[in-house]
Amino acid sequence: MPGTASLLSLNAAIDAMAPEFTALSDRIWDFAELKFDEDRSSDLLIQTLLQHGFSVRQDVAGMKTAFIGEFGSGKPVIAFLGEYDALAGMSQVAGVDAPQAVEAGGTGHGCGHNLLGSGSLLAAVSLARYLQANGLSGTVRYYGCPGEEGGSGKTFMVRAGAFADVDAALTWHPAPFNGVRSTNNLAVIETFYRFKGVAAHAANSAHLGRSALDAVELMNVGVNFLREHMPQDCRVHYAITDAGGRAANVVQAQAEVLYLIRAPEMAQALALGERVEKVARGAAMMTETEVEAVFDTASTNLLPNLTLENAIHDNLVALGPIPFDENDIDFARRIQATFSEEAIKSSIRLYQIKEDVFSNRKIDGSTPLHLGLRAFEGQSHFRAGSTDVGDVSRVTPTAQCWAPAWAIGTNPHTWQVVAQGRSPGAHKAMIHAAKALAATGLDLLTSSELLAQAKIEWSEKMDGEPYMCPIPESVQPAANG
Repeated sequence: MPGTASLLSLNAAIDAMAPEFTALSDRIWDFAELKFDEDRSSDLLIQTLLQHGFSVRQDVAGMKTAFIGEFGSGKPVIAFLGEYDALAGMSQVAGVDAPQAVEAGGTGHGCGHNLLGSGSLLAAVSLARYLQANGLSGTVRYYGCPGEEGGSGKTFMVRAGAFADVDAALTWHPAPFNGVRSTNNLAVIETFYRFKGVAAHAANSAHLGRSALDAVELMNVGVNFLREHMPQDCRVHYAITDAGGRAANVVQAQAEVLYLIRAPEMAQALALGERVEKVARGAAMMTETEVEAVFDTASTNLLPNLTLENAIHDNLVALGPIPFDENDIDFARRIQATFSEEAIKSSIRLYQIKEDVFSNRKIDGSTPLHLGLRAFEGQSHFRAGSTDVGDVSRVTPTAQCWAPAWAIGTNPHTWQVVAQGRSPGAHKAMIHAAKALAATGLDLLTSSELLAQAKIEWSEKMDGEPYMCPIPESVQPAANG
């Protein structure tokens, strides 16, 4: 493992580059581009890679905003995963403690991917510089991964073989806490159900019409009855994406609903998806309409790697607390005041924030920012969300940490996330995460034993099962437009 002098050198390089990368994060926050349309964000990240001596391969897996930056040569190959897509309807002014859109109906970084992508890049660049300065062999890669929000960009990259020679992958995510939490995320499948009926005058000749909207509503009722008869840890969500128009006096000739089906294992998600499709076809039969199931995207459940997670945790312990100041705490307190007491307690429960490594005290939310480090139990927990990081974890050992860019109580995909996305406290969390990832990457580059242990654990958990990409070859990435 690297010594104290090595880590001090690595951290000093990160601190020196911090202004450049916080500015990078803020510019991506400004762009707030949606999945697969992150043109300015990806270009900015690519230019930064080139300026720091990386070679860059673009248009990876047929996605115009997917790219891979590479520095060094030979084994091992250590990957850092970056994201930079935003969310629709999340426009919000930064640095305020009330909902206030920059642009009505506009986009916003409601999951902190501006911080995620820039922080991972900072880790990759600092580690590359360290390798060059110390004459070490190995390859550092930065994966520019578009469309995490409903696009499964990494899944397409995995399908294209972009991670085939990677020895280990590291990433992080903004959160209300600092530390490592090993999670078993859910596999997810997204499918559109498009119903086609017959239009008619709703008063004079309704008997001649066949309502596609009726079919959508009946499908939703049927799936709601199905919930009692599916495995407990599964989730089913839907949104009506086309109600057939705004005229109430017309029998709707078309309608569409999007379903997200989540399950602990992909095989369970596929099986549940078949049952949902039967409900859709039943709704079509009842209304004498036609239905087409159109696959959108999917992601596999995450495969935790405790070996890598322990390594990240050890580096977080060595780093010590994040240097938040009173201004950071004050802003977090104002944000936290917008949450209910239950939301704050729920946040602590969700992230399993029980004890602090540095103070050995229980975290109760009385301090609005997580000032310490979450104790790592060395075991995995259930988490109901989904991520395309899961597909990467199925082809190479993968781990991630979390950093407290948000006040305790903050939920992803909310205006509060966007409001905190450019704050000095969020920048400090991002820099802290970059240090932890870079140090862990250096561990992997210099300790063949650590890497071997991570690979053995990965192999044992895969148990000889080949990775089966959940996205058919015929399906291509679909942008928001």
